[in-house]
Amino acid sequence: MNQIVAGHSRSIPRRTVPGADLQQVRAMDAQDPLASFRARFTLPDGTIYLDGNSLGALPRATPDHVARVLREEWGQGLVRSWNAADWIGAPLRVGAKIARLVGAQDDEVIVADSTSVNLYKLLAAALAASPDRHVILSETGNFPTDLYIAQGLAAGGLTAGRNAVVRTLPRDEILAAADAQTIVLLTHIHYKTGERFDLAGVTQALRAKGALVVWDLAHSAGAVELGLNRAGVQLAVGCGYKYLNGGPGAPAFLYAARDLQPGLVSPLSGWMGHARPFAFSADYAPADGIRRFLCGTPPILSLAALECGVDLALEADPAELARKSARLCDLFIACAEAACAGAGLTLLTPRDAAARGSHVSFAHPDGYAIMQALVARGVIGDFREPDVMRFGFAPLYVGYEDAWRAAQALGEVLAGEPRRDVVRAEVT
Repeated sequence: MNQIVAGHSRSIPRRTVPGADLQQVRAMDAQDPLASFRARFTLPDGTIYLDGNSLGALPRATPDHVARVLREEWGQGLVRSWNAADWIGAPLRVGAKIARLVGAQDDEVIVADSTSVNLYKLLAAALAASPDRHVILSETGNFPTDLYIAQGLAAGGLTAGRNAVVRTLPRDEILAAADAQTIVLLTHIHYKTGERFDLAGVTQALRAKGALVVWDLAHSAGAVELGLNRAGVQLAVGCGYKYLNGGPGAPAFLYAARDLQPGLVSPLSGWMGHARPFAFSADYAPADGIRRFLCGTPPILSLAALECGVDLALEADPAELARKSARLCDLFIACAEAACAGAGLTLLTPRDAAARGSHVSFAHPDGYAIMQALVARGVIGDFREPDVMRFGFAPLYVGYEDAWRAAQALGEVLAGEPRRDVVRAEVT
């Protein structure tokens, strides 16, 4: 299993040659097969948006589509639209579309709730279905909410009457510790460093040890090729508001391989997951297949917005998305290192495109102040404690000139004196 970067060990070497010039990057944009997608997003003038790994940009089709759902389906159709507009089928319909993006069968993905809630459902269902499994094993430094969910599940005693424990280990120690008593919870692309696990290799190695593997695909879906079926992935959750451009708080998705579904029952036994929800039986009976992971009433307006983003992503060639993602990150790393040589930055993200996702992270002691100075210049990224600046490259709408200009802006900020007394906002 590939190792995650521990600490800030790779300082940027001094460079004298820039990664590219403006003429070169404009030529790259002119030859980009995905360039036409940029015009299909609403992006403010004068803004270079490099935070699609946190919140995707607004597709131009979304406002009109959601307005039509509001005016016609809700305004005119009223409650009839549950049938006439297939509101009731939206979680499965949008889930099937996401399945095509992530390399799964249409009946293996459903849209519901949030990533955290879906993770709770899968972990609890997996524990209940596997009497011998009682350890949830994850990576030290994994995305905190994933660990919180696992810890809460274990502490709450909601694990089929037995105690579960949560263990975290460095990335390179997980395989040796996994066995048939283990559920391994991993995030495919690390939220802070951007380092990527080998999805197929790690899944197969862990399964060979008897472990059950649950993947968090929040920073993967819509940015890198996945191929869940091909990789032998068993269970996974993912996000709707990052690279799928579903809007703030968009519902998430849940994947369960077809052969596992009959043995899994959601711990949130709500009426929409019932075999016959409108029979209003007094006793719960789970629906067949992936639909059993529904719980409450689907959020139709949010699903409508998400469907627009997913439809747009489906139009793009996944291989081209992955290729452009890699080239954007390569370009930004090279240009940033040239523009910021000797300025105290440390690259956290792997240089090898196959070992990273679609964001680049640099560490600097004044990282928060630097990022705020960039935002003031119209270059929007984000910050993660204690000192990490993240720059996301959503290949559908970020161009090569964007990456080049962002690197120049970073160099200009570092050449000055960023304020160190900037008050931290609640959301960083």
